[in-house]
Amino acid sequence: MTVPALKAKDYKSGIKAVWCPGCGHFAVLSALTKAMAHLGLVKEQVAVVSGIGCSSRLPAYIDTYGFHGIHGRALAAASGLKAARPDLTVIVAGGDGDGFSIGGNHFLHACRRNMNMAYIVMDNEVYGMTKGQASPTTLPDWSNSKMTPHGTGIPSFNPAAIALAAGAGFIARGYSGEPSELTRLLVEAIEHPGFAFLQVLSGCVTYRPDQKQWKEEVHSADSDLPTDDPVKAAQMIQAGDGKATGIIYAKRFPVWQPENRTDAEINEIEKEFLL
Repeated sequence: MTVPALKAKDYKSGIKAVWCPGCGHFAVLSALTKAMAHLGLVKEQVAVVSGIGCSSRLPAYIDTYGFHGIHGRALAAASGLKAARPDLTVIVAGGDGDGFSIGGNHFLHACRRNMNMAYIVMDNEVYGMTKGQASPTTLPDWSNSKMTPHGTGIPSFNPAAIALAAGAGFIARGYSGEPSELTRLLVEAIEHPGFAFLQVLSGCVTYRPDQKQWKEEVHSADSDLPTDDPVKAAQMIQAGDGKATGIIYAKRFPVWQPENRTDAEINEIEKEFLL
């Protein structure tokens, strides 16, 4: 019996997304379901894991297995899942606060551990769910928040640079306003053998209406990219304006996957801890 190919709509759950009208996350959801359909993923073999925040609602809107964890711990939960079930396609979703602030330590070690999973960070440079505070990626002079009326005065976090320094083998940047390109990047990230990091510039129309200007500022990355040379990638990242989209760095490293233990082996290990 031939199973009919699934379409993008088949990967969406029946739960209505509650993001603000015009939020860039709608485009990410659409691009992800299109990427899943393109790859022909079996829904029962996919798990979407998230933390806390507007973007972390994503698992509820995807008709696959999902896990909505606690703030900043999405990568930790996803790593445990991948360790126990290496056969699953594991996709992790989060935002700039969840991923780079409280979850920053997990981000660093997920990059260097290189388990086979894709990490999508929907970056809108603001804490949209908690009323518009500055996030790690907010520019230091952003002063349109009552929380930081004079700006943060703190240099913003550079996700691509941190990922490269931490050892990630796949680093890309997409834009929610370019859905076809975003779908392509998601396909590449999911197919990459190892940890794949995709930063998505996903505007917040409620607290960052100025981000509508991104449509004029976003541009394609250098035609020489992607590169497998970390020095060249670092130069591009540091010299860039943070608005270049495409795959920046792609290099294959050994994928880390712990050996699964049998129940008998686990029982033997437990005996060693008996007093």
